[in-house]
Amino acid sequence: MYDPAQLRTFLAVSQTLSFTRAARRLGLRQSTVSQHVRRLEDATGRALFTRDTHSVELTEDGEAMLGFARRILEVHEQATAFFTGTRVRGRLRFGASEDFVLTRLPEILEGFRHAHPEVDLELTVELSGTLHEQLAAGKLDLVLAKRRPQDPRGEPVWHD
Repeated sequence: MYDPAQLRTFLAVSQTLSFTRAARRLGLRQSTVSQHVRRLEDATGRALFTRDTHSVELTEDGEAMLGFARRILEVHEQATAFFTGTRVRGRLRFGASEDFVLTRLPEILEGFRHAHPEVDLELTVELSGTLHEQLAAGKLDLVLAKRRPQDPRGEPVWHD
């Protein structure tokens, strides 16, 4: 009944309280974000946000939809993984720099854990240099840290 893309958009708007920032986060146009929210509001028959030219806020019904949207998406992702046979299992030793832990990383890791409940995620938070040493020593599988100058290894995830 509820479109997962519309629910993801709804969650992004509710987290950012901005259609523009939600569009940027999702890689969509602002008009698409507005359309997703409008269609979800049509499907529920309720206004989920109050908005004016300067602010966006969840309505009482929007607050209620938050919990439903999260649960619907979680179950949708579990069903998709189960029936497509792409369930990921095992252990991931992940290291993250203190700089990144304070940004969107908790939200990203929460999404990963919901999408891959059979993965034992071990998180190490350290300074970038220490994480690079642990990765080189085989103590970590994946690192999100600042790249060392002149080190060609790694892949940029974002730039300041």
